[in-house]
Amino acid sequence: MKTQSYVYGEWTTGQGTGIEVRHAVTGQAIAEVDSSGIDFQKVLEYGRSVGGPALRALSIQERGLRLKALAKHLMSKKDGFYEISAQTGATKADGWVDIEGGIGTLFAYASVAKREFGNESFIVEGAPERLSANNTFAARHILVPKRGVSVHINAFNFPCWGMLEKISPSLIAGVPVVVKPATDSAYLTEAMVKEIVASGILPEGAIQLICGRTGDLLDHLTEQDIVTFTGSAATGQSLRAHPNIIARSIPFTMEADSLNCCILGETVTPDQAEFELFIKEVAKEMTTKAGQKCTAIRRVIVPENRVQDVQQALTARLAKYSIGDPSEEGVRMGPLLGAAQKADVAAKVEALAQDCEIICGGNDDFELLGGQAVKDAFYPPTVLYCSAPLETDSPHTVEAFGPVTTIMPYSGIDQAVQIAGLGRGSLVGSVFTYDDGEAAELILGCAAYHGRMLVINRDCAKESTGHGSPLPSLVHGGPGRAGGGEELGGARAVKHYMQRTSVQGSPTTLTAITREYMSGAKTISDTVHPFRKHFEDLQIGERLTTHRRTVTEADIVNFGCLSGDHFYAHFDELAAKDSLFGKRVAHGYFVISAAAGMFVEPAPGPVLANYGLEGLRFIEPVGIGDTIQVHLTVKQKIVKEKRPDEEQATGVVVWDVEVFNQNEEIVALYDILTLVVRRDG
Repeated sequence: MKTQSYVYGEWTTGQGTGIEVRHAVTGQAIAEVDSSGIDFQKVLEYGRSVGGPALRALSIQERGLRLKALAKHLMSKKDGFYEISAQTGATKADGWVDIEGGIGTLFAYASVAKREFGNESFIVEGAPERLSANNTFAARHILVPKRGVSVHINAFNFPCWGMLEKISPSLIAGVPVVVKPATDSAYLTEAMVKEIVASGILPEGAIQLICGRTGDLLDHLTEQDIVTFTGSAATGQSLRAHPNIIARSIPFTMEADSLNCCILGETVTPDQAEFELFIKEVAKEMTTKAGQKCTAIRRVIVPENRVQDVQQALTARLAKYSIGDPSEEGVRMGPLLGAAQKADVAAKVEALAQDCEIICGGNDDFELLGGQAVKDAFYPPTVLYCSAPLETDSPHTVEAFGPVTTIMPYSGIDQAVQIAGLGRGSLVGSVFTYDDGEAAELILGCAAYHGRMLVINRDCAKESTGHGSPLPSLVHGGPGRAGGGEELGGARAVKHYMQRTSVQGSPTTLTAITREYMSGAKTISDTVHPFRKHFEDLQIGERLTTHRRTVTEADIVNFGCLSGDHFYAHFDELAAKDSLFGKRVAHGYFVISAAAGMFVEPAPGPVLANYGLEGLRFIEPVGIGDTIQVHLTVKQKIVKEKRPDEEQATGVVVWDVEVFNQNEEIVALYDILTLVVRRDG
């Protein structure tokens, strides 16, 4: 059976002889992968001309809703994906990380869109920049979708998660995607993309799939396109050096396999919980996906007086892992993806063995469970020992991409940090200790060499996601050998697919461009109180100027009694005189409470509730006899998704609040958020 590609709106089968792909467990041929006949320039043009405009026509919130709907659809089809995943040699647990972990990333980025961004197709970033004395000239930073496509070149080990964790932020950003899965597991990616296309949830052109070679695809990229890559460091460096990518300064994000480490603290003894947790984590990372993870633990760095303890405990634990057909009851580790991967791992172990001692594994002398399983792609958990890690290069340069790790001793924390750094940059490192001082020293020493680090001890182990789990909200990437790039990281990943531009002009013009009010812009007002208006009727820049209120001593005394706040600056005349205020002053929280009383419309209306308060700053003190007044201005409007259990559709209105005194000096600044009824609901 030939895999198909989905390009320029249609499924197509390669026209030549493809690359044969075999079942990882049985060795039987299951697919032929071929992309011959595809017009790669047309693929890119289709994404730019069809997918791009369709995505940009949606707000970021609407794109997030599409991702949420897609995640629900794919979750309903997960059983079919698990059946296909078994052909890659994945156990049920392995498949869960790839399939449901990937779909979970879609859900996560749908939440990022809802939580982090407004209702526009672009992003306004940061506070306004005041560029002139009278604030007639200012600046904002905006991010707009790039007008190209993002090309995602993925590794074989996570055919679902690898795709979904890349396309999620790109689609939220408004940039269409071209997915190029690794050949050996492309059939699983193809199955998921078929469900994505069949669902009709994404706009046409938002996603295209190339199963097979990419031909001259990179030759036709422009400066508006983006490339992301996951795989070996050598392949990634070769792609990054493509003449067109260099000539056009095309953004290239690389996430490469790295020699990640796990460090056992000096203070940990074999009778402590942290020792057992350490052994358990190393074994898990060696055997999950048969060690075919870019985040797997390749270097186990332990105190020199704990080497024997670690060797014995780790080999004993690994001996309990049954190897074989993942469909068989009790099998805890499946095969590598294919015979070629096994040959590569065996060659790398042989290279490591020139400088290291093999403690266990490293050969074909192991029992295989499952009558249909053949040893073509199976490799046993293998532990090596390097006695002189500061004098030996191979454990820090050679990676066996399978169930292989090397134990190495250290003497003192400085030496542990030095050994960790010899990997020349890693995706992740972990530390096991119950001594927080030791943890701080190790993390701060190693952080420069790692994209992510975690400390595991008895307090957090039960809920910890573990050494090898990239999370949507955290950066996934690392320096040096790991590629020098970043993926995920919540909103950070979305912004990677957008162009950040500073825009200068008058506050009024900038308000019109960003659709977000900024101080100094022209305002509008009418006779209707803004709290009497529905969401749609409110306009950005619409302002209410309240009546005035003079603060009295009774206000301060009554608020102090009500709140229990009898701080000296409010009640002690002599102490207040000697303070930085020079006099008794009103409570800051009285000022904003009084302000609310001045701008709130008390009668029932479209405003349902106060949704929150942000960015509060007290600028000038308010004393007895000072008179305050408030400007309440519509700053931003965000449509909320109407949930099935809600009777009314609503939106969030962000109001800019300025409280000022009789001298027109600002005394308090903040934003309040209110939930306002929409007419369309």
